[in-house]
Amino acid sequence: MYSYRIEQAIRAATVLHKDQVRRGVPPLPYITHLFAVAWMVRDYTKDENIVIAAFLHDVLEDTSYTAAELEEDFGEQVRNLVVALTEPKEKDGKALTWKERKDAYLAGLKKAPTEALTIAAADKIHNMRCIVEQYYDDHSRFLVDFPGSLEERALGYQDLSNLLNRQLDNAIIGEFNHVYTEYKNFLGNVKRSQENKK
Repeated sequence: MYSYRIEQAIRAATVLHKDQVRRGVPPLPYITHLFAVAWMVRDYTKDENIVIAAFLHDVLEDTSYTAAELEEDFGEQVRNLVVALTEPKEKDGKALTWKERKDAYLAGLKKAPTEALTIAAADKIHNMRCIVEQYYDDHSRFLVDFPGSLEERALGYQDLSNLLNRQLDNAIIGEFNHVYTEYKNFLGNVKRSQENKK
């Protein structure tokens, strides 16, 4: 699937995220993540707006691009999908903790359209797959690049898995469940390696 509108989304995502990189070794341009998510979503839908939203799913969260600009450039459906996928960073002017952000994201997804859940599944599949592949043998580096509680991280993904399995009627859920199992095993290995160092 390729269209003028998808080309515009690719260009917008590339420009808006141009100075951002993904955590990992080596740090890759952020656009690589957006291509991976959109490419995955494309395997599970023929809807151009969903693919466009996949390319743009982080613009409101990570750039100065506004929801109004998004709607003007790509339409109401794309804006609604991206808004549903945007994790809040603060509430009442106060920065949210990692857990508070994840809880708010999950609460938003509970009310989100199915199309947004498809993008969320693809986003997390790519995140988990990259973590497992890049840090499989380097648990210490994982803990540096992704500080925080392993238990909170595992619980956050478990809650998301429960939601997606309950609400998402799309074949992507099979891929999500497979990668999520690998990710849980990886977190278990990281925890054991931490315990062995004590």
